[in-house]
Amino acid sequence: MPLTHVRQFRVRYCECDAYGHVNNTNYVRYMQETAFDASAAAGYDFARYDALGQYWLVRETEVEYLKPLRYGDTFEVKTWVVDFRRVRSRRAYELRKVGLGELVARGRTDWVYLDNATNRPTTVPAEMIAAFFPEGAPQSAPPRAPFPAAPEPPPGVFELRRRVAWQDIDMAWHVNNAVYLSYVEDCAMQLLSTYGWPVTRMSDENFAILVRQHQIEYLQPAVMDDELEVATWVSNARHASATRHYTITRVGDGALLARVHSLCVWVNLSTGQPTRIPEKFLADFASNIVA
Repeated sequence: MPLTHVRQFRVRYCECDAYGHVNNTNYVRYMQETAFDASAAAGYDFARYDALGQYWLVRETEVEYLKPLRYGDTFEVKTWVVDFRRVRSRRAYELRKVGLGELVARGRTDWVYLDNATNRPTTVPAEMIAAFFPEGAPQSAPPRAPFPAAPEPPPGVFELRRRVAWQDIDMAWHVNNAVYLSYVEDCAMQLLSTYGWPVTRMSDENFAILVRQHQIEYLQPAVMDDELEVATWVSNARHASATRHYTITRVGDGALLARVHSLCVWVNLSTGQPTRIPEKFLADFASNIVA
């Protein structure tokens, strides 16, 4: 059995959005903080990684949002390592409200182990594997599906440019993993306004678009002052849901930095239940939707 680690949080006002829910980006921050604590508890804190001259970098993240967290809620994040491969590892997470045991979100991250000097993948040490699996590592690892490919964008693909700011940078001197979700969220808000459906109009018509799942693949890091282009389009538009795709590229060299798939659900604000996507909404966004 792997070591498990649990950390408790209380939702702060600044972590919530206008609907009173914890912003999606912050779930990734909670997961990240708990992963760091879990690693330190196993004997691998930042100082030890520095001494080894090696570090972990997130390659993929997936978060599934099941129930909203709100201001003042106390919840815990439980995490454990699922497996180690030669240069990679997968970590799982469960978020539950304290006292209720109610599962509000779950996620996973795939990490790659890198050498500081070369920034190239390096073999995970056997003693590290033993620290996270004191009773012995599993003999086989669950299969990993490749990151899903998005359909080709339609003629009305929406593009937004932005420059990496100082507040986006973390201790590794590149854009923090969670910030990419802020980028795509801002792109989505700009898109809605451009097509005539700002959040205020949707609220007046008594519906909201909520994210049920994020899948993110990090391909290259973005750094301070990079100019980025965020592009987005929709596929699989159904009765009450659709998948929004994003790519984040660096304008200077055209390098693809990240890909994101977001499963979105249309929700009635009065009942909190899924509701049919309005026909006029679909008509206005037709050029941005893959047929």
